[in-house]
Amino acid sequence: MSYTPDKIRHLTLSTARLPLATPISDAKVFTGRQKPMTEVVFLFAEITTEQGHTGLGFSYSKRAGGPAQYAHAREVAATLIGADPNDIGKLYTQLLWAGASVGRSGVATQAIAALDIALYDLKAKRAGLPLAKLLGAHRDSVRTYNTSGGFLHASIDEITENASRTLAAGIGGIKIKVGLPDCSEDLRRVAAVREHLGASVPLMVDANQQWDRATALRMGRHLEEFDLTWIEEPLDAYDAAGHAALAAALDTPIATGEMLASVAEHERLIAERACDIIQPDAPRVGGITQFLRLATLADQAGLDLAPHFAMEIHLHLAAAYPREPWVEHFDWLDPLFNERLETRDGRMLVPERPGLGVTLSAQARAWTTDSVDFGTA
Repeated sequence: MSYTPDKIRHLTLSTARLPLATPISDAKVFTGRQKPMTEVVFLFAEITTEQGHTGLGFSYSKRAGGPAQYAHAREVAATLIGADPNDIGKLYTQLLWAGASVGRSGVATQAIAALDIALYDLKAKRAGLPLAKLLGAHRDSVRTYNTSGGFLHASIDEITENASRTLAAGIGGIKIKVGLPDCSEDLRRVAAVREHLGASVPLMVDANQQWDRATALRMGRHLEEFDLTWIEEPLDAYDAAGHAALAAALDTPIATGEMLASVAEHERLIAERACDIIQPDAPRVGGITQFLRLATLADQAGLDLAPHFAMEIHLHLAAAYPREPWVEHFDWLDPLFNERLETRDGRMLVPERPGLGVTLSAQARAWTTDSVDFGTA
Protein backbone atom coordinates (compact mmCIF):
# COMPACT_ATOMS: atom_id res chain seq x y z
CA MET A 1 0.00 0.00 0.00
CA SER A 2 1.56 3.27 -1.11
CA TYR A 3 1.66 6.44 0.93
CA THR A 4 -0.85 9.13 -0.05
CA PRO A 5 0.51 12.62 0.62
CA ASP A 6 -1.62 14.99 2.68
CA LYS A 7 -1.49 18.76 3.08
CA ILE A 8 -2.31 21.16 5.89
CA ARG A 9 -5.43 22.98 4.77
CA HIS A 10 -6.39 25.06 7.80
CA LEU A 11 -4.88 26.28 11.04
CA THR A 12 -6.43 28.15 13.95
CA LEU A 13 -4.36 29.86 16.63
CA SER A 14 -6.11 31.05 19.77
CA THR A 15 -5.13 32.43 23.14
CA ALA A 16 -7.10 31.86 26.34
CA ARG A 17 -6.73 32.99 29.94
CA LEU A 18 -7.27 30.33 32.61
CA PRO A 19 -8.13 31.98 35.97
CA LEU A 20 -6.87 30.26 39.11
CA ALA A 21 -9.35 29.83 41.95
CA THR A 22 -6.75 30.89 44.54
CA PRO A 23 -3.74 33.18 43.97
CA ILE A 24 -0.68 30.92 43.95
CA SER A 25 2.48 31.73 45.93
CA ASP A 26 5.82 29.97 45.90
CA ALA A 27 9.19 31.17 47.21
CA LYS A 28 9.51 33.80 44.48
CA VAL A 29 6.54 35.62 46.02
CA PHE A 30 7.78 35.40 49.62
CA THR A 31 11.23 36.68 48.60
CA GLY A 32 9.68 39.61 46.71
CA ARG A 33 10.67 38.55 43.18
CA GLN A 34 7.14 38.02 41.89
CA LYS A 35 3.52 38.67 42.74
CA PRO A 36 1.08 35.81 43.39
CA MET A 37 -0.02 34.04 40.21
CA THR A 38 -3.70 34.48 39.36
CA GLU A 39 -3.92 33.04 35.83
CA VAL A 40 -2.19 30.99 33.16
CA VAL A 41 -2.29 32.14 29.53
CA PHE A 42 -2.49 29.45 26.83
CA LEU A 43 -1.67 29.37 23.14
CA PHE A 44 -3.67 26.70 21.28
CA ALA A 45 -2.96 25.45 17.76
CA GLU A 46 -5.59 23.45 15.86
CA ILE A 47 -4.55 21.95 12.53
CA THR A 48 -6.76 20.37 9.83
CA THR A 49 -5.52 18.61 6.69
CA GLU A 50 -7.06 18.09 3.26
CA GLN A 51 -7.81 14.48 4.21
CA GLY A 52 -9.68 15.63 7.31
CA HIS A 53 -7.09 14.76 9.96
CA THR A 54 -6.84 17.11 12.93
CA GLY A 55 -4.28 17.93 15.59
CA LEU A 56 -4.30 19.97 18.80
CA GLY A 57 -1.27 21.45 20.54
CA PHE A 58 -0.69 24.04 23.20
CA SER A 59 1.89 26.16 24.93
CA TYR A 60 1.47 28.38 27.96
CA SER A 61 2.91 31.20 30.01
CA LYS A 62 2.63 32.09 33.69
CA ARG A 63 2.44 35.74 34.79
CA ALA A 64 3.81 37.26 31.55
CA GLY A 65 4.69 36.31 27.99
CA GLY A 66 1.43 34.83 26.75
CA PRO A 67 0.64 37.69 24.34
CA ALA A 68 4.21 37.51 23.01
CA GLN A 69 3.89 33.78 22.29
CA TYR A 70 0.63 34.36 20.46
CA ALA A 71 2.06 37.27 18.44
CA HIS A 72 5.12 35.27 17.36
CA ALA A 73 3.03 32.24 16.40
CA ARG A 74 0.80 34.47 14.26
CA GLU A 75 3.84 35.69 12.33
CA VAL A 76 5.24 32.26 11.45
CA ALA A 77 2.23 29.91 11.37
CA ALA A 78 1.39 30.49 7.68
CA THR A 79 4.56 28.49 6.90
CA LEU A 80 2.53 25.33 7.56
CA ILE A 81 -0.28 25.91 5.07
CA GLY A 82 0.05 23.52 2.13
CA ALA A 83 2.81 21.51 3.82
CA ASP A 84 2.77 17.76 4.43
CA PRO A 85 1.98 17.32 8.16
CA ASN A 86 4.13 14.19 8.25
CA ASP A 87 7.31 16.22 7.75
CA ILE A 88 7.44 17.32 11.38
CA GLY A 89 11.22 17.71 11.59
CA LYS A 90 11.33 19.72 8.38
CA LEU A 91 8.43 21.92 9.47
CA TYR A 92 9.97 22.55 12.87
CA THR A 93 13.14 23.82 11.20
CA GLN A 94 11.14 26.04 8.86
CA LEU A 95 9.15 27.53 11.73
CA LEU A 96 12.32 28.07 13.74
CA TRP A 97 14.11 29.90 10.94
CA ALA A 98 11.04 31.93 10.01
CA GLY A 99 11.54 33.77 13.31
CA ALA A 100 15.23 33.15 13.95
CA SER A 101 16.13 36.82 14.22
CA VAL A 102 14.64 36.82 17.74
CA GLY A 103 16.54 33.69 18.72
CA ARG A 104 16.07 29.96 19.02
CA SER A 105 14.88 29.77 22.62
CA GLY A 106 12.40 31.45 24.92
CA VAL A 107 9.28 32.99 23.40
CA ALA A 108 10.35 32.08 19.87
CA THR A 109 10.44 28.34 20.51
CA GLN A 110 7.57 28.36 23.02
CA ALA A 111 5.37 29.86 20.31
CA ILE A 112 6.15 27.17 17.74
CA ALA A 113 5.90 24.45 20.41
CA ALA A 114 2.10 24.58 20.15
CA LEU A 115 2.33 23.94 16.40
CA ASP A 116 4.88 21.14 16.78
CA ILE A 117 2.77 19.40 19.44
CA ALA A 118 -0.33 19.69 17.24
CA LEU A 119 1.54 17.96 14.40
CA TYR A 120 2.45 15.04 16.68
CA ASP A 121 -1.14 14.83 17.97
CA LEU A 122 -2.36 14.72 14.36
CA LYS A 123 0.15 12.04 13.38
CA ALA A 124 -0.79 9.80 16.29
CA LYS A 125 -4.52 10.25 15.69
CA ARG A 126 -4.08 9.43 12.01
CA ALA A 127 -2.30 6.22 13.06
CA GLY A 128 -5.05 5.46 15.59
CA LEU A 129 -2.52 5.34 18.43
CA PRO A 130 -2.02 7.16 21.71
CA LEU A 131 0.96 9.46 21.27
CA ALA A 132 3.02 7.40 23.73
CA LYS A 133 2.62 4.31 21.56
CA LEU A 134 3.42 6.22 18.38
CA LEU A 135 6.69 7.31 20.00
CA GLY A 136 7.46 3.79 21.22
CA ALA A 137 6.15 3.41 24.76
CA HIS A 138 8.10 1.61 27.46
CA ARG A 139 5.08 1.46 29.79
CA ASP A 140 1.32 2.03 29.91
CA SER A 141 1.41 4.10 33.12
CA VAL A 142 3.85 6.45 34.83
CA ARG A 143 4.58 7.20 38.48
CA THR A 144 2.85 10.43 39.42
CA TYR A 145 3.14 13.05 42.16
CA ASN A 146 1.03 16.08 42.96
CA THR A 147 2.27 19.68 43.21
CA SER A 148 -0.86 21.82 43.11
CA GLY A 149 -1.73 21.13 46.76
CA GLY A 150 1.65 22.07 48.25
CA PHE A 151 2.22 25.77 47.63
CA LEU A 152 3.48 28.17 50.29
CA HIS A 153 0.25 30.15 50.56
CA ALA A 154 -1.34 27.00 52.04
CA SER A 155 -1.08 26.21 55.75
CA ILE A 156 0.39 22.93 56.96
CA ASP A 157 -3.12 21.70 57.78
CA GLU A 158 -4.29 22.54 54.25
CA ILE A 159 -1.28 20.80 52.73
CA THR A 160 -1.74 17.63 54.74
CA GLU A 161 -5.47 17.56 53.95
CA ASN A 162 -4.68 18.01 50.27
CA ALA A 163 -2.09 15.25 50.50
CA SER A 164 -4.58 12.80 51.99
CA ARG A 165 -7.11 13.53 49.23
CA THR A 166 -4.38 13.23 46.62
CA LEU A 167 -3.20 9.83 47.79
CA ALA A 168 -6.79 8.59 48.05
CA ALA A 169 -7.25 9.59 44.39
CA GLY A 170 -4.49 7.19 43.33
CA ILE A 171 -1.59 9.66 43.04
CA GLY A 172 1.65 8.28 44.39
CA GLY A 173 3.78 11.17 45.68
CA ILE A 174 3.54 14.65 47.18
CA LYS A 175 5.67 17.70 46.41
CA ILE A 176 5.64 20.80 48.59
CA LYS A 177 7.23 24.20 48.13
CA VAL A 178 10.09 25.51 50.26
CA GLY A 179 12.38 28.55 49.99
CA LEU A 180 10.86 30.81 52.62
CA PRO A 181 13.03 33.62 54.05
CA ASP A 182 12.96 31.70 57.35
CA CYS A 183 14.64 28.36 56.67
CA SER A 184 13.50 26.97 60.01
CA GLU A 185 9.90 27.38 58.87
CA ASP A 186 10.70 25.37 55.73
CA LEU A 187 12.07 22.57 57.88
CA ARG A 188 9.06 22.69 60.19
CA ARG A 189 6.68 22.33 57.23
CA VAL A 190 8.66 19.48 55.67
CA ALA A 191 8.83 17.65 59.01
CA ALA A 192 5.07 17.99 59.51
CA VAL A 193 4.26 16.70 56.04
CA ARG A 194 6.70 13.79 56.33
CA GLU A 195 5.17 12.83 59.68
CA HIS A 196 1.69 12.99 58.15
CA LEU A 197 2.62 10.90 55.12
CA GLY A 198 4.75 8.34 56.89
CA ALA A 199 8.07 7.01 55.68
CA SER A 200 6.86 5.10 52.62
CA VAL A 201 5.19 7.89 50.58
CA PRO A 202 7.51 9.67 48.12
CA LEU A 203 8.00 13.30 49.18
CA MET A 204 9.71 16.00 47.11
CA VAL A 205 10.50 19.66 47.86
CA ASP A 206 10.87 22.57 45.44
CA ALA A 207 12.76 25.77 46.33
CA ASN A 208 12.01 27.53 43.02
CA GLN A 209 15.60 28.85 42.64
CA GLN A 210 15.55 30.86 45.86
CA TRP A 211 18.67 29.66 47.70
CA ASP A 212 22.27 30.73 47.25
CA ARG A 213 24.93 28.03 47.19
CA ALA A 214 25.73 28.13 50.92
CA THR A 215 22.06 28.04 51.93
CA ALA A 216 21.29 25.24 49.49
CA LEU A 217 24.07 23.08 50.90
CA ARG A 218 23.09 23.78 54.49
CA MET A 219 19.40 23.13 53.80
CA GLY A 220 20.23 20.06 51.76
CA ARG A 221 22.07 18.57 54.71
CA HIS A 222 19.16 19.30 57.06
CA LEU A 223 16.71 17.78 54.57
CA GLU A 224 18.64 14.51 54.26
CA GLU A 225 16.82 13.13 57.33
CA PHE A 226 13.45 13.25 55.58
CA ASP A 227 14.41 10.73 52.86
CA LEU A 228 13.21 12.99 50.04
CA THR A 229 12.78 11.70 46.51
CA TRP A 230 14.45 14.92 45.33
CA ILE A 231 15.23 18.57 46.06
CA GLU A 232 14.07 20.68 43.13
CA GLU A 233 15.58 23.94 41.84
CA PRO A 234 17.64 24.72 44.95
CA LEU A 235 19.68 27.29 42.97
CA ASP A 236 19.28 29.66 40.05
CA ALA A 237 18.23 27.65 37.00
CA TYR A 238 21.36 28.67 35.07
CA ASP A 239 23.83 27.82 37.84
CA ALA A 240 24.94 24.49 36.41
CA ALA A 241 28.21 24.48 38.35
CA GLY A 242 26.44 25.14 41.64
CA HIS A 243 23.89 22.41 41.01
CA ALA A 244 26.68 19.99 40.09
CA ALA A 245 28.54 20.68 43.34
CA LEU A 246 25.34 20.24 45.31
CA ALA A 247 24.46 16.98 43.57
CA ALA A 248 27.93 15.65 44.39
CA ALA A 249 27.71 16.70 48.05
CA LEU A 250 24.26 15.35 48.94
CA ASP A 251 22.71 11.89 49.04
CA THR A 252 19.30 13.37 48.17
CA PRO A 253 18.89 13.60 44.37
CA ILE A 254 18.85 17.06 42.78
CA ALA A 255 16.21 17.91 40.16
CA THR A 256 16.13 20.92 37.86
CA GLY A 257 15.56 22.08 34.28
CA GLU A 258 11.97 23.30 34.08
CA MET A 259 12.89 26.95 33.51
CA LEU A 260 15.31 26.31 30.66
CA ALA A 261 13.96 27.17 27.23
CA SER A 262 16.08 25.17 24.78
CA VAL A 263 17.90 21.89 24.32
CA ALA A 264 21.19 23.82 24.27
CA GLU A 265 20.58 25.11 27.79
CA HIS A 266 19.83 21.60 29.02
CA GLU A 267 22.97 20.27 27.36
CA ARG A 268 25.04 22.23 29.86
CA LEU A 269 23.15 20.68 32.79
CA ILE A 270 23.82 17.24 31.35
CA ALA A 271 27.47 17.88 30.51
CA GLU A 272 28.25 19.20 33.99
CA ARG A 273 26.26 16.46 35.80
CA ALA A 274 24.26 19.26 37.38
CA CYS A 275 21.28 17.10 38.33
CA ASP A 276 20.21 13.55 39.00
CA ILE A 277 16.71 14.13 37.64
CA ILE A 278 16.13 16.36 34.64
CA GLN A 279 12.85 18.25 34.34
CA PRO A 280 12.32 19.58 30.82
CA ASP A 281 9.05 21.17 29.75
CA ALA A 282 8.05 20.40 26.15
CA PRO A 283 6.13 23.67 25.56
CA ARG A 284 9.11 25.62 26.92
CA VAL A 285 11.86 23.92 24.93
CA GLY A 286 10.05 24.09 21.59
CA GLY A 287 7.71 21.11 21.52
CA ILE A 288 7.98 17.36 21.15
CA THR A 289 10.63 17.48 18.42
CA GLN A 290 13.04 19.17 20.80
CA PHE A 291 11.94 17.23 23.87
CA LEU A 292 12.82 13.95 22.14
CA ARG A 293 16.30 15.25 21.32
CA LEU A 294 16.77 16.22 24.94
CA ALA A 295 15.42 12.90 26.25
CA THR A 296 17.96 10.98 24.18
CA LEU A 297 20.81 13.02 25.66
CA ALA A 298 19.44 12.60 29.19
CA ASP A 299 19.08 8.84 28.83
CA GLN A 300 22.62 8.52 27.48
CA ALA A 301 23.83 10.40 30.57
CA GLY A 302 21.93 8.06 32.88
CA LEU A 303 19.55 10.72 34.18
CA ASP A 304 16.07 10.14 35.53
CA LEU A 305 13.22 12.18 34.03
CA ALA A 306 10.39 14.17 35.63
CA PRO A 307 8.89 16.60 33.09
CA HIS A 308 7.42 19.85 34.36
CA PHE A 309 3.68 20.71 34.32
CA ALA A 310 1.38 20.01 31.30
CA MET A 311 0.67 16.39 32.23
CA GLU A 312 -1.63 16.05 29.21
CA ILE A 313 1.51 16.19 27.03
CA HIS A 314 4.19 14.90 29.37
CA LEU A 315 2.42 11.68 30.33
CA HIS A 316 3.01 10.43 26.78
CA LEU A 317 6.61 11.61 26.63
CA ALA A 318 7.44 10.13 30.02
CA ALA A 319 5.87 6.81 29.03
CA ALA A 320 8.30 6.68 26.09
CA TYR A 321 11.42 7.32 28.22
CA PRO A 322 13.61 4.21 28.76
CA ARG A 323 14.14 4.83 32.49
CA GLU A 324 11.27 4.78 34.98
CA PRO A 325 10.14 8.45 35.13
CA TRP A 326 7.72 10.63 37.07
CA VAL A 327 4.95 12.87 35.74
CA GLU A 328 3.68 15.92 37.61
CA HIS A 329 -0.02 16.02 38.45
CA PHE A 330 -1.67 19.45 38.31
CA ASP A 331 -5.44 19.83 38.35
CA TRP A 332 -5.32 23.44 37.15
CA LEU A 333 -5.80 22.56 33.48
CA ASP A 334 -8.83 20.30 34.00
CA PRO A 335 -11.39 22.95 32.89
CA LEU A 336 -9.66 23.29 29.50
CA PHE A 337 -10.35 19.75 28.32
CA ASN A 338 -13.34 17.44 28.02
CA GLU A 339 -11.33 14.40 29.12
CA ARG A 340 -9.61 13.50 32.42
CA LEU A 341 -6.44 11.53 32.99
CA GLU A 342 -6.82 8.51 35.25
CA THR A 343 -4.64 7.79 38.28
CA ARG A 344 -4.45 4.45 40.06
CA ASP A 345 -2.08 2.85 42.56
CA GLY A 346 0.31 5.80 42.45
CA ARG A 347 0.49 5.95 38.67
CA MET A 348 -1.05 7.96 35.83
CA LEU A 349 -2.47 5.79 33.06
CA VAL A 350 -1.72 6.50 29.41
CA PRO A 351 -5.16 7.01 27.82
CA GLU A 352 -6.25 4.61 25.07
CA ARG A 353 -7.62 7.53 23.07
CA PRO A 354 -5.53 8.39 19.98
CA GLY A 355 -3.10 11.30 19.98
CA LEU A 356 -2.82 13.29 23.19
CA GLY A 357 -6.31 12.07 23.99
CA VAL A 358 -7.75 15.49 24.85
CA THR A 359 -10.16 17.91 23.18
CA LEU A 360 -10.83 21.54 24.05
CA SER A 361 -13.85 22.16 26.27
CA ALA A 362 -16.59 24.74 25.90
CA GLN A 363 -15.03 26.51 28.88
CA ALA A 364 -11.70 26.81 27.04
CA ARG A 365 -13.57 28.39 24.14
CA ALA A 366 -15.34 30.77 26.53
CA TRP A 367 -12.00 31.87 28.01
CA THR A 368 -10.53 32.57 24.56
CA THR A 369 -9.57 36.21 24.16
CA ASP A 370 -8.39 36.20 20.53
CA SER A 371 -8.00 33.84 17.58
CA VAL A 372 -6.79 33.88 13.99
CA ASP A 373 -7.26 31.51 11.05
CA PHE A 374 -4.90 30.54 8.24
CA GLY A 375 -5.71 28.65 5.05
CA THR A 376 -9.10 27.42 3.91
CA ALA A 377 -11.75 26.58 6.51
